[in-house]
Amino acid sequence: MRMYDVIKRKRDGFELTSEEIIYFVAGYSDGSIPDYQASALAMAIFYQGMNARETAALTMAMAVSGDTVDLSPIPGIKVDKHSTGGVGDKTSLAVVPMVAACGVPVAKMSGRGLGHTGGTLDKLESIPGLSISIDEQRFFDIVNSVGCAIIGQTANLVPADKRLYALRDVTATVDSIPLIASSVMSKKIAAGADAIVLDVKCGSGAFMKTADDAITLAQAMVDIGEEVERTTIALVTDMDRPLGNKVGNSLEVIEAVEVLKNTAPADISETCLELAANMLLLAGKGTLQECRELARRSIESGAAFEKLCQMVEAQGGDSAVLRDTTRFAQAPFSEQLLAPCDGYVFHMNTEQVGIAAAALGAGRETIEDSIDPAAGIDLARKTGAAVKAGDVLATLYSSDREKLREGAQLLLGAYDIRNEKPATIPHFLARVTKKGVERLA
Repeated sequence: MRMYDVIKRKRDGFELTSEEIIYFVAGYSDGSIPDYQASALAMAIFYQGMNARETAALTMAMAVSGDTVDLSPIPGIKVDKHSTGGVGDKTSLAVVPMVAACGVPVAKMSGRGLGHTGGTLDKLESIPGLSISIDEQRFFDIVNSVGCAIIGQTANLVPADKRLYALRDVTATVDSIPLIASSVMSKKIAAGADAIVLDVKCGSGAFMKTADDAITLAQAMVDIGEEVERTTIALVTDMDRPLGNKVGNSLEVIEAVEVLKNTAPADISETCLELAANMLLLAGKGTLQECRELARRSIESGAAFEKLCQMVEAQGGDSAVLRDTTRFAQAPFSEQLLAPCDGYVFHMNTEQVGIAAAALGAGRETIEDSIDPAAGIDLARKTGAAVKAGDVLATLYSSDREKLREGAQLLLGAYDIRNEKPATIPHFLARVTKKGVERLA
């Protein structure tokens, strides 16, 4: 088999065999296939696409290119949850303990934030003492005793995807649905999940800007899951405004606690409930409506909050900061951003909100950058809110005065204030299963 022939077949619009795809992934992983041939195939895929079988074959070939996790030492159906990334998206911190409190084990591997999106691991590490670097046996022990754990991915999880993504990033082939879908799903499959719930973000703060594009990506990932015998559901959710009111690491942990204490804003609370309900559905806990009630009761009873505290303690963290969130480290500098005129917040450039938070120290541009856990933004007004000149739009926090000024300037540019009131934005746009697409808005 020659890589030249594989490239030519896809360039000419033909379907690749599973053997050809495995040959490519193995060869690119071991260095026998050079970057220039891999980039040529990525561009051919970009233009010609892949069908569900091809995309599943690519996913599985990448999933087994490095370490894989066998979750069989944990009894029961293991349901994972993945978000395609956004601003203020702290759902895992609330959803994981909610599902565990309902008797479904959650063994989750998460990633760090990069660019305008936050990472679950960075948020967790704002809790004093908490470790996300836990060996496999300890990981299993925590899930079996507590019901849930969230740790970092192993360095050798899906190495083929790491190589291919880095290549796509510099060859203008990132925004290819089959390549995005296989990248996401290969990591979930390698992490050992039996079933998967996907939160596909849509809007100005997401990779997919339109509902149609987000639904197409959701369908591709559901097709992969079903093709490789992992029951998969995708919710397409709004990211045309930040999720919740808090953006930043310790700030988002605080808001996750508010979700579990039933005091959080409606958008983040409703999103967490729906994600948890769909995970419980895949675990066989009843109808979707029954699962919504289970998830809601886990909050009302306090069981989900206690489960979060237990998980944090098992991972070496100090749960006292969850029970009294004023004990989190405070940023030494803060500034209020004021509305420059009367009107309505007509739109928010959510990506720029994330960039502003990163500029304050809450995010990173390269994986080596350090994080300021107390830095971030507390939003007082979001899309749809009426404002008068001088009203507080947001409060910004940082450990650096210069960063505070830069962040404030960026955040002001993210607000579009007009005399016209915008249409109401729904939280949920679609639900995608193997049966098809249910449009919710």
